[in-house]
Parts: sequence; C-alpha cells; structure tokens
Amino acid sequence: MKKLFFDVALKVRFSETDAMGVVWHGNYLKFFEDAREFFGLHYGMAYLDFYDNGYFTPIVKSELQHKASIYYGQDVLVKINLEKHDSAKIIFNYEVWNTTLNELAAVGSTMQVFLDVNSREMELAKPEFYEQWESKQAWQ
Repeated sequence: MKKLFFDVALKVRFSETDAMGVVWHGNYLKFFEDAREFFGLHYGMAYLDFYDNGYFTPIVKSELQHKASIYYGQDVLVKINLEKHDSAKIIFNYEVWNTTLNELAAVGSTMQVFLDVNSREMELAKPEFYEQWESKQAWQ
C-alpha cells in the first residue's frame, strides 16, 4: 500500500491534562486532528480546499489504542500517514510518541468520506480535484 508521511511536534498544554497531570484520553483525538491539519497544509490540501471544491470530509470511523501516559509539559511527536486507496475514502494512521521519554503512547486511525456540501450525500467515487492532488504526490 502506498502512503504519504508527515511528523508533527506538539507540546502538551495544561488544558489537555486531567487533575493528575496526565493527558486526558479524549485529547489524543485532538492530536490526530492537529496532525491532519498540519499534514494537509504541508501537502497542499487544507481543510478549506475540500470545502472550496464542494465537499465535507467527516470522520466516519476512528480507532485509538493507548499504550503509555503523557504528562503536562512533555513533548509529543505525532507520526501520521495517509494511505492511498482506489475507493472514495481517506484513511490516516497515527503514532503518538512521548519524545520526552522516547515512548510510544498511542496508535490509531481515522476514516473520512466525501460528502457533497449541498446535498449532504456521500460520494461513491473520489472527486476529480482530489484525484488530481493524489497524482501530484510522491507516494512511498
């Protein structure tokens, strides 16, 4: 399977932790979101580009497995990759690393689909603008 890769460095903020100073479990999905946004900016396909081309890309599936804790003030590296598929779906995979301790903290994935902005109907084929974007990438 061909993929595109990107890494995003983050610093754990106080607001992302619970009373024990541990990153609250739901914030790992926010780390995924941050990684998707930076990935898109890096590769020239930002969130608004989808909308400007007439599509929403809602997440229809997410998976997350926690491996180790991350604490307030520690550094995080989110390794993200996009899988290339023939079908009209966008699948990202994630590894969340606690770089302060060099420890894998979580792994996961998300799946998005294409919805027409006006009809809110799901597209069964990849939109042309997205296929053009894919064709310009250096997949590995």
